[in-house]
Amino acid sequence: MIIGVMSDSHGDYQAIEKAVKKIGVVDLWLHAGDCCTDAEFLKTLTGIQTIAVAGNCDWPNPQAEVDEFIEADGLKLWLTHGHRYEVKLNTHLLVDSAKQQAVNIAIYGHTHILENRHYGDVLVLNPGSVARPYFGAPSFMKLRIEKQVVTVEVLFLP
Repeated sequence: MIIGVMSDSHGDYQAIEKAVKKIGVVDLWLHAGDCCTDAEFLKTLTGIQTIAVAGNCDWPNPQAEVDEFIEADGLKLWLTHGHRYEVKLNTHLLVDSAKQQAVNIAIYGHTHILENRHYGDVLVLNPGSVARPYFGAPSFMKLRIEKQVVTVEVLFLP
């Protein structure tokens, strides 16, 4: 299974279009919030199933849940924006929650900073921001999951 992952698009449809062109074929898109309504644009643009979560900028009327759990090739993925887990300070609460929920992969946004790190048995991913990175170029991720082996590719926009 190939999964495209983006976050923090903040209404920048041009950035979303560039990401779609760059990534190639995917089976599923995940959007980690801010703005979760951009996921509708992504779904319309690609015709691919898109799962989104609400971020801190999606209030007071979020059109998505704050957490989504997805099964992919026998692995449990948790998609959240991260603002409820104080990820701008550190990922301790996020990792602890992932372990309590028996999650294999925790995907979050909010910080606009890339992360691809294992904390014990939990792979923690942040695709950065496809539109407004705090450092470097806009970024997003492509995950390949085959036989419960995960390969993460970070992609950058010019």
